[in-house]
Amino acid sequence: MSKNWRPATQLVHGGTTRSAHGETSEAIFLTQGFVYDSSEAAEARFKGETEGFIYARYGSPTNDMFEKRMCMLEGAEDARATASGMAAVAAAILCQLRAGDHIVAARALFGSCRWVVETLAPKYGIEFTLIDGRFLENWEKAVKPNTKVFFLESPTNPTLEVVDIEGVAKIANAVGAKLIVDNVFATPLLQKPLELGAHIVVYSATKHIDGQGRCLGGVILSDKDWIAEHLHDYFRHTGPALSPFNAWTLLKGIETLPLRVRQQSENAATIADFLAEQNTVAKVIYPGRKDHPQADIIARQMTGGSTLVCFEMKGGKEAAFALQNALEIIKISNNLGDSKSLITHPATTTHKNLSDEARAELGISPGTVRLSAGIEDSQDLVDDFARALKSVQA
Repeated sequence: MSKNWRPATQLVHGGTTRSAHGETSEAIFLTQGFVYDSSEAAEARFKGETEGFIYARYGSPTNDMFEKRMCMLEGAEDARATASGMAAVAAAILCQLRAGDHIVAARALFGSCRWVVETLAPKYGIEFTLIDGRFLENWEKAVKPNTKVFFLESPTNPTLEVVDIEGVAKIANAVGAKLIVDNVFATPLLQKPLELGAHIVVYSATKHIDGQGRCLGGVILSDKDWIAEHLHDYFRHTGPALSPFNAWTLLKGIETLPLRVRQQSENAATIADFLAEQNTVAKVIYPGRKDHPQADIIARQMTGGSTLVCFEMKGGKEAAFALQNALEIIKISNNLGDSKSLITHPATTTHKNLSDEARAELGISPGTVRLSAGIEDSQDLVDDFARALKSVQA
């Protein structure tokens, strides 16, 4: 297998194994278990003396292909595919912590991620500190003798803040902590956290990797030693495994990932520029624009903008709802990274369980709207916004 393939080639051919039938498309191995040639062969397999599959909860040929393809794309040594993005987040955090340990996390996280840090982890005696992750000094100040994990997402959901991954990784290394990066908003095509020094990367493969509204999935990527020491047994015994059918669906989706992300990012940039000129829009946040607050960091650690746009309507929740309700092409949905353009109101959907104060800290106002650009014609999307904005003004 060539290590010099570029992403578009890796995502079509990487990690592929074929049965004796020589199928063109990857096979779906819908089986829970596997048969051994002898009792001795089964014993050797369970001892790890011979390679092969044991049980679908541990791994399957279809899942293995997906994991290997993601490793090629991410530049990781090993990976485990999970049933959802949140299964990946929870496993990556909990598999390496015990009572008395401490997490430092950026406060700008997806609502369910904050729940894992703020609510679930403390039930097991794990401490946490939430910080404004944009400033490196905050990471340094939050460190305790028992700090074991740093956790962040960048760009953040939904306000598209950017965190200096390389800077945070250096602090994590200095104190002996592992840095987990949720890279969903950037995709592995626009940002490589492992190359920037992160130790673990997690994805909701539901988003751009499938990207067509079909199935749930997640993946955790790291080096072989970390997965063997921390994740392997946790994964085997708690069972967050991805189904082989979903793994196959993700393999089909990932083939077109570069094409979709390129079009989505171009559409997002076009829409961001359009919205920035509208007098009913208070502000626009997009990582590809020069007016982004962390434009210098973006230039260092990302190779493109994003497929998402965050903006604030001047009329608050009423104006945001009116705009969303007036759109025709763009659909209201809390999903993202889809081939269809989707829009949501974070304060009443993805981040509704946060307090008013917590939302205000994150910059989520009643007028905040998150757009996930799809692959439609960019002019049709601009026209959809133009018409909908006129109805808000009226």
